[in-house]
Amino acid sequence: MQAEITYTRDTGDKLVNETFGPNNIRRRTSGAEEPHRVEIADGRRAGDLSIDQNGFVLVDHRTQVRDFFDADELKRVYYPEVVALVQRVSGAKRVVVFDHTLRSGDEGEREAKLVREPVLSAHNDYTEWSGPNRVREVMGSEAEESLKRRFAIIQVWRAINQPIVSNPLAMADARSVAAEDLLIAERRYPNRVGQTYRLKYSARHRWFYFPEMRREEAIVFKVYDSEKDGRARFTPHTSFVDPSTPPGAPPRQSIEARTLAFF
Repeated sequence: MQAEITYTRDTGDKLVNETFGPNNIRRRTSGAEEPHRVEIADGRRAGDLSIDQNGFVLVDHRTQVRDFFDADELKRVYYPEVVALVQRVSGAKRVVVFDHTLRSGDEGEREAKLVREPVLSAHNDYTEWSGPNRVREVMGSEAEESLKRRFAIIQVWRAINQPIVSNPLAMADARSVAAEDLLIAERRYPNRVGQTYRLKYSARHRWFYFPEMRREEAIVFKVYDSEKDGRARFTPHTSFVDPSTPPGAPPRQSIEARTLAFF
């Protein structure tokens, strides 16, 4: 299908993404946005997709979580499920879940439950610098030894309730993204500063999405890999407005879990 992807125009100005407010649900950004109408292919019909070739893959993955808004249940039930899934998909020897983000397309729910909105801007969560830096922040005294071998930052994204028909997630095929397409943006939190990449437009980009993702499915995708042997290292992604979304469709509810995967 044809739909708009929001890119960032490279003006040379410093790019900043700032998160603040209760539970960090407020956002401020700088930079010039640039929407482009592109072809977004149905990933369900794409044949063999893989995390090392394309940067992402859709998998069947049932969860025992009853309430994704229950933080204790997430850490007790979902985090171990994510560890096992990432190990299975990536072949990592050790996986550490270090973060998760809940998102809702409903403003009232966001305010009531203090969760974030879908991000309608193409980005990659980590950069050449912030990938290793996140290991240092998370792993403490184990970090330097862990950085001596290959590691990746792998995320797991899924619906948490109804099938997703509003603001689905589009994934860029990592093989279609060149290094010069990635623009560094400073990522400011109340207690730390990191970096992300914004995506500059290129006609080479190939986009995919998975229509009506169910709770029993997950996208596993890679946003950093220390290995530079030609495999996927960065996988830009974004929510987008699906022109086929029917009027009155339920707002999106989703969760992404972030992991460090050591090989």
